[in-house]
Amino acid sequence: MQLTGIHHLTAVTADASGNHAFYTQALGMRLVKKTVNQDDVSAYHLFYGDGVASPGSDVTFFDWPVGREKRGTHSIVQTALRVTGEKTLQWWKERFDAHKIAHGGIVERDGRLWLSFEDPEGQRLALVDDGGKGDGVPWERSSVPVEHQIRGLGPITISVPKLERTALVLTEGMDMRHEREFAEADRTVHVFAMGEGGPAAELHVAVEPKLPFAQPGAGGVHHVAFRTPNEKTYLECAERLQAIRAPSSGPIDRYYFRSLYFREPNGILFEIATDGPGFATDEPMATLGESLALPPFLEPRRTQIEAGLKPL
Repeated sequence: MQLTGIHHLTAVTADASGNHAFYTQALGMRLVKKTVNQDDVSAYHLFYGDGVASPGSDVTFFDWPVGREKRGTHSIVQTALRVTGEKTLQWWKERFDAHKIAHGGIVERDGRLWLSFEDPEGQRLALVDDGGKGDGVPWERSSVPVEHQIRGLGPITISVPKLERTALVLTEGMDMRHEREFAEADRTVHVFAMGEGGPAAELHVAVEPKLPFAQPGAGGVHHVAFRTPNEKTYLECAERLQAIRAPSSGPIDRYYFRSLYFREPNGILFEIATDGPGFATDEPMATLGESLALPPFLEPRRTQIEAGLKPL
């Protein structure tokens, strides 16, 4: 199926302006695309990534006026972001203290160092030491020094009450490998890997049968997308899902990449997305995210769409 890692993760905010300030200023990420939800043009779709909007670096948000998420299982429960080195994690811990950002301590988890924290809406995040593995291009205008910048997405953790049906979809339907498992607190976490593996290409599945069902809202995650390198392998993915009778959206052209959506057995929304064409398709790389970008089919409605959006 040629999945090579995490492509992007899309979460929910009820405060687009505050969200923009946190991810660009506190975290020093680049706003690489300011556009709208193509299925709901009243909402921003904001993409934050590395210096050149590399596939696998994007944390994205839909801006919806909703209440807070109610945490539980059947959901995506943590988004890891890759950095390099224990000194960098210590630098971030001090930065979080200075900015009064809620965080835990630096701990070893699954053989790597992690630093968990939350954004102002309770979005559960973590910095993970990637040992220098995986792509990442610094952004020269970041508020964070080059050596400490976020390099891209790390492992994504989902929570399910039972492993078996989810594992079947991941291995038989998506060609992931069950590499290992580890225990923490009152749960077991199973690590599934794609492509060459490593922190940029792992899905962590936490088995938590005692938790209630999560209820979506701000501070929660909408879906996670997995990378496939090109149009050919993307269409092969669609065929593979059809062969295992997994209901899906079918191929969708999002202009910046091609998408395919489906839900794993616990209802968690997955997306398969191509690496290209990329965000520089309609904007110069030097000015990505500085103005509202719309795909061609929405361009005739620009005046109406802009009128319905609040300035960031």
